[in-house]
Amino acid sequence: MSAWSEHVTAALLGTERRDPPALPEAPAEAGDRAGRLLDQAALLAVRRRAGRVPPGAAPEPVALAPVEDAPVVPRAAAARLRRILGGEQIRVLPEWLDAAAEHGFRVPAQTLPDLLERGRGDRMLRPSIARASGRRGVWLALQNTDWAYLVGAGDDPGGGPEVWETGTRNRRVAYLTMLRNTEPERARELLRETWAKEPAPDRAAFLATFEHGLSPGDEEFLEAALEDRGKDVRQIASDLLARVPGSAYGARMAARARGCLAPVVRTVRGRRRTWIQVEPPHAHDEDIARDGVPFHPSGSFAPRGAGGPVGTRAAWLREILARTPLSTWTELFALPPMEIVCLPIGTAAGEPSRQGEPVSESDGRDVHIGWAKAAHAQHDGAWARALLKGGVMVDEPDALADLLSVLPAGERDAAAADLIRWVQGRSDLLRVLERVPGPWTGPLAATVVATLTASAERPTQRDDHLVTQLCRLADQRLDPAAAARLDPLAARGDAVPRAVTDMIATLRFRDEMLKELTP
Repeated sequence: MSAWSEHVTAALLGTERRDPPALPEAPAEAGDRAGRLLDQAALLAVRRRAGRVPPGAAPEPVALAPVEDAPVVPRAAAARLRRILGGEQIRVLPEWLDAAAEHGFRVPAQTLPDLLERGRGDRMLRPSIARASGRRGVWLALQNTDWAYLVGAGDDPGGGPEVWETGTRNRRVAYLTMLRNTEPERARELLRETWAKEPAPDRAAFLATFEHGLSPGDEEFLEAALEDRGKDVRQIASDLLARVPGSAYGARMAARARGCLAPVVRTVRGRRRTWIQVEPPHAHDEDIARDGVPFHPSGSFAPRGAGGPVGTRAAWLREILARTPLSTWTELFALPPMEIVCLPIGTAAGEPSRQGEPVSESDGRDVHIGWAKAAHAQHDGAWARALLKGGVMVDEPDALADLLSVLPAGERDAAAADLIRWVQGRSDLLRVLERVPGPWTGPLAATVVATLTASAERPTQRDDHLVTQLCRLADQRLDPAAAARLDPLAARGDAVPRAVTDMIATLRFRDEMLKELTP
């Protein structure tokens, strides 16, 4: 007789005549027999409902969740995550997830549904969710189509080699990315086998994974992709080829670039002076288009500071220089980058002035911007350092800010602080800082704190706007330890803008949060 039948019999006969059997989950105890019968009946009812197959459900059982390798976050960190998901300081959620993943932790399983649901409406959050959700996050996403975005959003494609044959585009991209990081040659051959059958958007997404493990071995494949019928595919291929050292593509661009820039030596007051003669390209042919220089490059006819709009020839020049190996110039001028960027620049029609400086139409702006793009794309720290410290691009803060990511981590904060001091306009200050990722530490943190303090102590309508916008950036990127430096400002009470007090509260919240996630 089943446990349920025995309990029904006990209920019909009465607990005085028939004692209900004890269940392992609710062992028999002396006392109220009737109360125990009801308790155990409730337990049996839950057990039966939990085991019932819903109508129309698939007969195949759901695969068990995989075993996790990473430990769950400490209890205090888990409690803080629940507070964040509840709405407290919600903007720090990406940092919490990234810090957890960086320290080798995963989120508690109980919070995964809320976290995955939040990722449905926030695409920027998805990579951070993927890094911290563990294997169970991917497993759970496979059970709910609303959360399927997670599969392929991180490093885990959610399966083995079969993913490449049967997976969605996102999962195949994730699988190819994983393979490019470990076996780039095998990834390239897999893609070669299916390349002709893939639609253009998929070809572009797959080719973009070649930024991982990029090497001269990829050159042949990328050269062939320059003939692809998909515009995005051709553009990605040309961008990647520009980063392959010693490539034929780099040699072609270097030949074009040397036709645009040439060293000219003049003797002025008995001294030999070198300056750079500039001649932007006159024509745009099929070969240059094939190599990824569009007829109307982005930025063409856009404002160019005091120099007016960027013409088509100037835009072509920038694109060619951006795709030319920077070693071209150290070989041509036989000088280090710092000395090259400081050479005076003029056009072919320009002549040295009485002081020996060339008359320049472009004033070197197009050349320097082209070199800055090349330094950023080629991750060349020496050229980035020269352009930042040479003082030749002070009127191009956006381009200089992009170069900060190329510098070694130990130099980045000091260079960013110098750049902020160079910036004259308040709008430029915010535009520069928007391009500087956190955490802001050392000299950069000190400069930001000093700027905030000075603006808050001399409030004007313009300063109020600066403080509000700067606080909104700083509360997420400033080193949380900097909150102590702002205590004197916070002590002024109501005289301090609300944005400052809110920022200080966020910094303290982040400080506690990061300490909880540190092993």
